[in-house]
Amino acid sequence: MSNALTITAPEGVPFIDYVRDFDAPVAAVFQAHADPELVKKWLGPNGYEMEIAEWNLVDGGGYFYVHRVGDEAYAFRGVFHSVRENDLIIQTFEYAGFADVVSIESMTFEDLAEGRTRLHGHAVYPTQEARDGMVQSGMETGMSEGYDRLEELVR
Repeated sequence: MSNALTITAPEGVPFIDYVRDFDAPVAAVFQAHADPELVKKWLGPNGYEMEIAEWNLVDGGGYFYVHRVGDEAYAFRGVFHSVRENDLIIQTFEYAGFADVVSIESMTFEDLAEGRTRLHGHAVYPTQEARDGMVQSGMETGMSEGYDRLEELVR
């Protein structure tokens, strides 16, 4: 892929920033985050199947999904706090395997003109240990693989 994911996890602070460009208009990239049938096609690492029990991308809406690979299952849930179409999503994120460790995440969708989009993300964790655990979990690989599939989907 020509548009690589950049993840920044500065030492000593409990947050992660990421940036990824897409060769697609903002409306297409945002819609791929809003429509659960599209989300299932790209979110998560390669080889995982995704079951969505809830996906309601509106202010105060929620989500719950499970990624499966072989006999393993990984459940995630959260609340969409603020949603501005084609502009911003603020949500919480919790992996059921680490209950009570909830991050607050924001994603902004920047129009780069000529049908291109830049996605900026910022995730804040309750502790440095929680942030470091996320970084060490394989997050970068899963995000990169998922965003590569998103790129193909919205192109």
